[in-house]
Amino acid sequence: MNTKTYWLFGSQQQILSSELDTNAHYDLIEGLFPPGTQSPLHVHANYTETIIVLEGEAIIFTPGNERILKQGQSFFIPRNVPHAIVNNSASESFKALAIASPSGFAHLIRSVGIPDAGFNECPAQAHDMQVAMQIMINLGDTILGPPGARP
Repeated sequence: MNTKTYWLFGSQQQILSSELDTNAHYDLIEGLFPPGTQSPLHVHANYTETIIVLEGEAIIFTPGNERILKQGQSFFIPRNVPHAIVNNSASESFKALAIASPSGFAHLIRSVGIPDAGFNECPAQAHDMQVAMQIMINLGDTILGPPGARP
């Protein structure tokens, strides 16, 4: 199994399984979202995403829906559904598993993410957004708005 940890848009993402392990059927990612972390509003055209909260509390926004997930709860995000994932806590991180099917998300993380240096802190280094945009186009991912934007 190829396990790697990266920082992507403020959250720590550990690739547990990817297209390299699953014949491109799915990616299994463990994400740690520090207090106040929000994903950009985005959509996946070519894969679904299932979020399973392991620790803490996550809020997932989809069109017309604000879903609070606590430990052990999950949420399925079909293809082409805009969404944002938020840690609204001022003091607690949340940890979740993400299952992307078929594979795609792990490739984005490996290509755009900043390798974790082992300090469990988000690095100050910026992402190469030109590379990120090209990979997202290839994957069918689109950022629809900045963190804080809602569908």
